[in-house]
Amino acid sequence: MTPPLVAVAHGSRDPRSAATVRALVDVVRTQAPGLAVHESFLDLSEPRVTDVLRSLYAAGHRAAIVVPLLLGSAFHARVDLPALIDEVVAACPGFRVQVSDVLGADPALEAVALDRLAAAPRRRGTGVLVSAVGSSNASANAVVASLAARWEERLGLPACEAFASATQPDIPAAAEKLRSRGVRHLVVASWFLAPGLLPDRIARLAREADPGAFIAAPLADDPRVADVVVARYATAVTGLLRSVPV
Repeated sequence: MTPPLVAVAHGSRDPRSAATVRALVDVVRTQAPGLAVHESFLDLSEPRVTDVLRSLYAAGHRAAIVVPLLLGSAFHARVDLPALIDEVVAACPGFRVQVSDVLGADPALEAVALDRLAAAPRRRGTGVLVSAVGSSNASANAVVASLAARWEERLGLPACEAFASATQPDIPAAAEKLRSRGVRHLVVASWFLAPGLLPDRIARLAREADPGAFIAAPLADDPRVADVVVARYATAVTGLLRSVPV
């Protein structure tokens, strides 16, 4: 029996977020015909990943692949999700759950985020804020800073990472950094999969700093995101098969 793909997103009180995840999973189903694909969430939205995995076990599955719909490997990927998987496996004898890598800073996702900036006006004095959720994990934040450095070189515009929570620089501090480099007009790149409360906060603060700021859309309605999900599944299935005793 082919292991089903269980895509797990963080979840949000904003219904737009779950709707975007479900739409992404629909695209994954189209791109992987014949594969059972299920959406799930860590918290705040339904169904929870634990409930989906238990239902698969009850239906007779003895293996599943979980693909975290996360752009960074921070607390949710390193602590929350493994704890939930351990809880399910402990209650379901013989059930093997393989967790893939997060989506992360995949080149395809970088390309989507950069393409989102194509419609931004190119005016003298323009700078780019690379907006992301922010984390207490320094390495996760460093990935976003690396994006900003790469995109500055590629776009030929001053760029700075900017976080919605947990760390600095936040939007006002990042906007001030760019102002010190002569920036007057802000373009806000999105390192978010889906709309929600944090992207809305970023947009509000950016427009306080520059009422004419260009705000790029999140990434998940681009089919290239689904391509990355399918690729993460394929790699994890290979790892699962290699670990099966001969």
